[in-house]
Amino acid sequence: MRGIVLLHAIRSAIMALFFLVAMPAFAAEEIRFDKEPLLIQTAAGRVLHFTVEVALTSDQRAQGLMFRKSMADDAGMIFDFGEPRRVAMWMENTILPLDMLFADDTGTIRHIKENAKPYSRDIIDSMGDVKYVVELNAGIVAKLGIKLGDRIVSATTTKAK
Repeated sequence: MRGIVLLHAIRSAIMALFFLVAMPAFAAEEIRFDKEPLLIQTAAGRVLHFTVEVALTSDQRAQGLMFRKSMADDAGMIFDFGEPRRVAMWMENTILPLDMLFADDTGTIRHIKENAKPYSRDIIDSMGDVKYVVELNAGIVAKLGIKLGDRIVSATTTKAK
């Protein structure tokens, strides 16, 4: 009888330990992103249409597109850094290769990083002060002819400052 009581006590202790360890994972709030249309107006007069998720908070910017296994060709993410500043990005825990557009507070593209390598810890520098970074699937920049000086336009880039 004592063996059965001891067995139940051990099982209860193990279950309690499991729930204590697992609780933070269950309690962690999933990071959600709003979506909005984003246009890229090219110097050649083309207008390219995308739907992007919006990363406004530090938690959203830290999460970004990490762990995503796929993304539609016309999808992406816009990071709003609030104030123009030099920005450093990296691809750790990012499965998808990406093209990155670095834009100033007017939405003008000032730097482009094509084909950022998945899982890389290499720093991707904005090469100057920017307010926005748009991440798209790798190859989109070359395929659509996006260039420096083109302009991104969305609710995020046109909101009251």
